[in-house]
Amino acid sequence: MKIEIQQAREEDGEELTELRVDAMRESLEAVGRFEPKRARERFLNNFDPQITFRVLCESKLIGFYALQERESYLWLDHFYIAASLHGRGIGSQVMEIIKNIARSRRKSIRLGALKESRANAFYLNHGFVEKEQKAWDIYYEWAEAYS
Repeated sequence: MKIEIQQAREEDGEELTELRVDAMRESLEAVGRFEPKRARERFLNNFDPQITFRVLCESKLIGFYALQERESYLWLDHFYIAASLHGRGIGSQVMEIIKNIARSRRKSIRLGALKESRANAFYLNHGFVEKEQKAWDIYYEWAEAYS
């Protein structure tokens, strides 16, 4: 599947929110924390189109990620692919793009994932190393040296 990455715009907030809620539903339901209203508000209150990138296929939104540059690493704040497309390799394509950005900037990538989410296996399979666990999340880091 050929994908395209585009910078998000302010007006994309609602559409990205819907995709995020749909993509997170299964994981949040598994831990009894699925609250669509809260999930929407939480995302929209912090939505920054300057660090958010839409993933498109044939001009249709199929995912997005938010990548924030920090002093010594890149923080992958959001990374979602439409639930109906999970398991098709799209996330792996996008992750390689994100890793190439990190390589070009000579930085690691850090992120957090909900403990019960299938995303944890995805990140481990893509060379991320667990660094810390908190009440609800597991925090990972990827660096060229880990791969």
